[in-house]
Amino acid sequence: MVAADGARSPLRDLAGIAVSERDTGHVGLVTTVRVAAPHGEVARQAFLPGGPLAFLPLAMDGDEQHCSIVWSTSPAEAERLAGLERKALGEALAAAIDHRLGEVTVLDEAVGFPLVQRHAERYTLPGFALVGDAAHGIHPLAGQGVNLGLMDAAVLAEELLAARQRGVMLGDERVLARYARRRRGDNAGMLALMDGFRLLFGARHPALSLARNLGMSGVDRLVPLKRLLLQQATGQRGRLPASCR
Repeated sequence: MVAADGARSPLRDLAGIAVSERDTGHVGLVTTVRVAAPHGEVARQAFLPGGPLAFLPLAMDGDEQHCSIVWSTSPAEAERLAGLERKALGEALAAAIDHRLGEVTVLDEAVGFPLVQRHAERYTLPGFALVGDAAHGIHPLAGQGVNLGLMDAAVLAEELLAARQRGVMLGDERVLARYARRRRGDNAGMLALMDGFRLLFGARHPALSLARNLGMSGVDRLVPLKRLLLQQATGQRGRLPASCR
């Protein structure tokens, strides 16, 4: 059995697998918008004092003028924003990214949900495996949650196919342990990295802000380091499953 049933996985609970949780102190406000200028299939993110705001491109109606919004902010500010009329919320969204996409029209109700970082204490039991959000939950700061889940699925599939070719039972604990070894460490590293980014970009002290900005500018100029970070973010480091090479 593969539990891919989300962050509050009933299957994980039934299996008795414990989860470590930490409230990030943020609420993710989500909605869908139409923007005046084409997004060009580019995701944009603004690092604001209260938390990051992401405009994520959507393919809708054959144009490039729809985005999904994830605004990570304090519970009080999320409640305030969700209570705005759609026109006022659109104006706030446009101003928050310096009007780079022109006028913003809010199309759906804005809904908030607590951002909680989670990590299962183990990924497998005999005949049972966790993948995706059932195994780990990450702050949406860099949009890595889906990537991690897809890599979980690819690695698990590769290990199960290899077991079948060897004539080993698919639920064998040793087979599933190989999946867990390949994924849990990588996922833990990404959770820690994103938490570090969250704290860094949330810092309001002028000295920390200056150090952060200088550091990011330096990374942009150091091509080998930049490439390493990109490879980590896009899942191109380590022992990749064949389907991802």
